[in-house]
Amino acid sequence: MSIWGRVIGGAAGFALGGPIGAILGVMAGGAFDRRSRARTSFNFNRINTDQKQQIFTLSFIILSAKLAKSDGQVTEDEIRAFKDKFKVPKSEISKVSKIFNEAKKDTYGYKQIANQVGELFSSNKVLLEELLNNLFYIAASDGNISISEVDLLKSISKSFKFSEKDFQRIFQANLKNTESDPYKVLGVNRSSSDSEIRKKWIKLNKEHHPDNLIAKGMPKEFIRQSNKELAAINIAYDKIKEIRGIS
Repeated sequence: MSIWGRVIGGAAGFALGGPIGAILGVMAGGAFDRRSRARTSFNFNRINTDQKQQIFTLSFIILSAKLAKSDGQVTEDEIRAFKDKFKVPKSEISKVSKIFNEAKKDTYGYKQIANQVGELFSSNKVLLEELLNNLFYIAASDGNISISEVDLLKSISKSFKFSEKDFQRIFQANLKNTESDPYKVLGVNRSSSDSEIRKKWIKLNKEHHPDNLIAKGMPKEFIRQSNKELAAINIAYDKIKEIRGIS
């Protein structure tokens, strides 16, 4: 069964009008320490890969819906991009659309949801980055990322506890290669040494390798976009080597 069928099964019977934690808590099962009321009592590493994939996917559906509505309307391009890019089976489209449409409602804002998702994934930052990376794809699907969408993505990034430098790195990686700043794509300074830049490039390659992402709980349906980011990282390093004359 695809991730879409599994996540719908996990979310069945729950309203999206309240805290997303009410849904994710059921999926997460025993990952919550019931002796503590603190949200930090959630341990993402205590749940299995299938549950991690369900949490990632449901979080993405809800935040995608909020993002799609941020510029005032949800376009057909955005809906089509969501269905096509993430390979939603025809048999599950109506159910995924139901969650998507419920999440568009204003009764529960994106900020509260982003804060909760950030807390749930706090020990798994690379998945938060990939979630944001995939949201950039949705924002760009109508041919243009609006100012309101950039503002919302930056706000989500803050909820995920990313720095401005982190956000710029992810943002730049989603621009066309001719428009992106290779130093920002790698998250390094122009004053950084060749050795420092190479170490950062190696680190990013390891973090964003498909095998590592899947092991950490990212569904295979989302790998294609992560491969695009990985390609941007490698192109940026090649650009810097050319600029600096590094062989």
